[in-house]
Amino acid sequence: MNYPKELRYSEEHEWVKVNGNKAYIGITDFAQDELGDIVFVELPEVGDEIELDEPFGSVESVKTVSELYAPLSGKVVEINEDLEDNPEFVNESPYDKAWMVVIELSDEGELDKLMTAEDYEKMVSDE
Repeated sequence: MNYPKELRYSEEHEWVKVNGNKAYIGITDFAQDELGDIVFVELPEVGDEIELDEPFGSVESVKTVSELYAPLSGKVVEINEDLEDNPEFVNESPYDKAWMVVIELSDEGELDKLMTAEDYEKMVSDE
């Protein structure tokens, strides 16, 4: 499993890459592996507000449908439209091609609640 050190992680298996006051959000290598082959990704609209720990979309695999939970609060400023036609990017490249949304952070203090790569790796190895 791959957990890039420069990212932060949520208990719900989302990753976050912060760039200024914006954050890229996707699901982790562990999450995509557990879900199996991804066949559909449902994302919010640009302009939507997402709230910490609230669902903001879903990922459908051949096994199940799984909610995406916001690791941070903010306004959606961009969505990865490539995932509409290429949901398999989530399996192939969870940290590069398969970012899901970019949000403008509404509370940078929420970043302190996210885990480091080491903490996340320990959490999933205990599951």
